[in-house]
Amino acid sequence: MTINGWVQIALFCIVVIAITRPLGGYMTRVFKGERNFLSPVFHPIERGIYAVCGVNEREEQHWLTYAVSVLLFSLAGFLALYALQRLQGILPFNPAGQSAVEESLAFNTSISFVTNTNWQSYVPETTMSYLTQMAGLTVHNFMSAAAGIAMALALIRGFARRESKTIGNFWVDLTRCTLYVLLPISIIVGLFFVWEGMPQTLGAYVDAATLDGAKQTIAVGPVASQEAIKMLGTNGGGFFNANSAHPFENPNALTNFIQLVLIFSLGAALTNVLGRMVGNEKQGWAVFAAMGLLFLVGTTTVYWAEAKGNPAFAQLNVDQTPSALQAGGNMEGKEVRFGIANSALFTTVTTDASCGAVNTMHDSLMPLGGLVPLVNIQLGEVIFGGVGSGLYGMLAFAIVAMFVAGLMVGRTPEYLGKKLEAKEVKMTILALLSLPLATLGFTALASVIPAGLGGPLNTGPHGFSEILYAFTSATGNNGSAFAGITANTTFYNSALGVAMFVGRFVFVVPLLAVAGFLAQKKLVAPSAGTFPTTGGLFVGLLVGVVLIFGGLTYFPAVALGPVVEHVAMNAGTLYPSP
Repeated sequence: MTINGWVQIALFCIVVIAITRPLGGYMTRVFKGERNFLSPVFHPIERGIYAVCGVNEREEQHWLTYAVSVLLFSLAGFLALYALQRLQGILPFNPAGQSAVEESLAFNTSISFVTNTNWQSYVPETTMSYLTQMAGLTVHNFMSAAAGIAMALALIRGFARRESKTIGNFWVDLTRCTLYVLLPISIIVGLFFVWEGMPQTLGAYVDAATLDGAKQTIAVGPVASQEAIKMLGTNGGGFFNANSAHPFENPNALTNFIQLVLIFSLGAALTNVLGRMVGNEKQGWAVFAAMGLLFLVGTTTVYWAEAKGNPAFAQLNVDQTPSALQAGGNMEGKEVRFGIANSALFTTVTTDASCGAVNTMHDSLMPLGGLVPLVNIQLGEVIFGGVGSGLYGMLAFAIVAMFVAGLMVGRTPEYLGKKLEAKEVKMTILALLSLPLATLGFTALASVIPAGLGGPLNTGPHGFSEILYAFTSATGNNGSAFAGITANTTFYNSALGVAMFVGRFVFVVPLLAVAGFLAQKKLVAPSAGTFPTTGGLFVGLLVGVVLIFGGLTYFPAVALGPVVEHVAMNAGTLYPSP
């Protein structure tokens, strides 16, 4: 670890903190329907969309109607993307002549992008046409991100409103988020990325001659536009197989920094939206502080593990005694232009959020370095999280935390002025338990059947980690992988697709029910016995509940993978690839 590395990490933290309040204020005005500086440009378009779609922007929805709208919209997106992949061989904008995508892969990819997961069991530049990338994957990067933010807003309204039967209008939230938030930022960032050297073209792939006279085909395409929303919408799916390690997707240290900020920007700003909409910004900052504390622990752990390196490659000191450090740290799977600090930061950020973009190969991380992204996803990616999903996941843990606090002091638990009764707690627990059910259930199945055991590249505990990470990533709607696993098989495409569905919809529908229940309640005035939720005590309790829940649920599985691998590595036992 170096001072330069810590300075870069500190600069990232400062920028995220600096943009949280102004961006949160702007988003609050947008979602309240108030006039903002982009209204002259986008308000006529917004009204036109409502007119064409038959949406009344003043008509709000019951939580059940809101949930059905989310499900129907996602189903329509799934069917459209599936059809586009299956027909791409006869559709235009296909200069490389890509054929139709195989059925199970098309199923997996469709549900992946609809759920904001962007898991990719394929090599994009040899599988997807330009039309599929633009009209299919990029469009869903906008739509799935907007849907996630809309669902977070619904839960916020549940806390903010009193004696209301509605929690907003999904179609209005979706439209405003896309028009006023995602689209303008993506346009600006996309142009910046083009300026920094990312391709943005509909031209054919380029043929080049290598130094020894061989022919090499260089894939290009409309990269910059997809890269912008890929990061801002915490989608993560790369235009190229190497994702953000590819120089066309991430040319230099500046683009790498901008991508990192984009991943956290909306998730951090939503904490401020929470505070503003419930009438107390300190509530949002308390949630921000809990997320920030968990982020710092994760980043420090990855940076330390990767800087220390593998003891099997430890250098010798002047007196020929072995050092505890590998010279230069563990640079396997990392880009020299980013180094260990920025690779560790990117690894933590992309798995804190449900992004899944990578600038380093997670399969090459040290055991403890790989443990952190795995645990980040298993905790529900509540550390700023994906656009929307991080906040509503953390609010679910806040409900559990206040329930525990209520039990300890013998009072009816309450949070943000709303009493938490049995039905809210039951729905919250149902949502939280759906994630380990899918993650551990599918991991157990894949670990014992031939179709599952044929996926991992490595043997021993690292091979198990590859399986565990795959289903953790799918259920957590992250999309990154321990890339040694071969996932483009009928079994993995199908099982991972089901896990993505559970992680998105089985998780969020109960929370929308919680939003509806809370919106109907009166606000309870704080009293002498009210547990304060704006200070350090609440932050510590919330962090503790997140860690205890994750530890009790996942520790046995994690112990069989990264923990065993770390112990074995220090004992000199290695598990080479077959």
